[in-house]
Amino acid sequence: MPVDSQAESHATRLSSPLSFEQSARQVRDNSQWISGGVNSNFRLNISPTPLVFERGEGPYLYDVDGNRLIDYYLGMGPMILGHRPEALCDAVRDQIERGILFAGQTQVEAEAARLVCELVPCAERMRFGTSGSEVDQAALRLARAATERQKVVKFEGHYHGWFDNVLWSTAPSLDVAGPADQPVPVAGSKGQLPQSADALDVLPWNNLEILQRRLAKGDVAAVIMEAAMCNAGAVHPAPGYLEGVREACTRYGTILIFDEVITGFRLAPGGAQERFGVLPDLATFGKAIANGFPVAAIAGRADLLDMFSSGGVVHGGTYNAQPISMAATVATLRSLKPSLYSLIDQRGTRLMEGMREAFASAGVQAVVTGFPQIFHVAFGLDAPARDYRDLARSNKKAYVAFTTGLLHRGVRALERGAWFMSVTHDDAVVDETIAAVADVARELKSTGVL
Repeated sequence: MPVDSQAESHATRLSSPLSFEQSARQVRDNSQWISGGVNSNFRLNISPTPLVFERGEGPYLYDVDGNRLIDYYLGMGPMILGHRPEALCDAVRDQIERGILFAGQTQVEAEAARLVCELVPCAERMRFGTSGSEVDQAALRLARAATERQKVVKFEGHYHGWFDNVLWSTAPSLDVAGPADQPVPVAGSKGQLPQSADALDVLPWNNLEILQRRLAKGDVAAVIMEAAMCNAGAVHPAPGYLEGVREACTRYGTILIFDEVITGFRLAPGGAQERFGVLPDLATFGKAIANGFPVAAIAGRADLLDMFSSGGVVHGGTYNAQPISMAATVATLRSLKPSLYSLIDQRGTRLMEGMREAFASAGVQAVVTGFPQIFHVAFGLDAPARDYRDLARSNKKAYVAFTTGLLHRGVRALERGAWFMSVTHDDAVVDETIAAVADVARELKSTGVL
């Protein structure tokens, strides 16, 4: 049997005391009202089933089957303070007593904005939104208005939301993606307008020369990128790459946008731009900005952001700066102290090292790379990935068998390879996780899946 087929079948055969029958039943039952039983396509087809949860506490989730799971999804990244942090819950309860939505301004949104501008190096001005997809669109609109150009450059494997004009080459099959140095834009969904790619060029990431040649044509409004490639993997920018991109964008009059929806307030209080010391013209944020509340933000140069108020560029939203979410934002940002990042650094590093040792002991070829706050595990690679093409060669089906095995042992990890850490993942949680990783790695190796 081929390895991929072994992985698929083995994903449902791992011995375990945990059952997820109630989750599977409820997802099936809910499908009569909710398409697929889930409200996001990124929650579909999880092995052995999408889960239904009752509550969360610290690093744990509790599902309808009564299982306690160590959670490394962390809401797909937002929960840097863990589940139900006391200060945030208190702030939200207090705001509910004051009011829910005013279609006007509040003091709490001004305080949230002040904190964003203090923490984020590029943030001379900002605006709030409700999702990363939305604020990415706002950033692109500003860039086109400011430059009076149409073309946008994005990179293979980078995700900037699910809208037609950017959902291209986020996870393309290599047999249709074209040459590595000249990728072919590949739509991410049926129903996308084909012409939405006309104003888009897709390039390989971490290749400065190719980007410089493209920008030299002088027609690119914006370069948008994850400053560290954390949606598909946890890939570091090559030495000098971000600095070179910054210089090239400045030279050719192109707006540089960092999509920090994942990295913002997670890699550092000021995100990837603080960690790497490179300032974009605009940056977008979400996820960890409010520890699970639907808050996003666009920040950057004052002359660009002020085009919303006096330059004819439209940005709106009924729920932008909704007071309850703003209370959560203030509570979260006030919690992001140096001591928090120090703890996550220590524990995330120990988890990464423990996993490497567990894989090596089991004879499993795996790369564990990234950052203590968000790292990535890939099977079958012999070196850290530099771009999407490297990541695409990993053994993804075997990895699904691995995460399925972990789930049956009480550890919930994303099937795409990302591991998110919170400040509540203490040493005991790390030890329990490493033991589960070692157990599953040995079993998958013994059965030939890995």
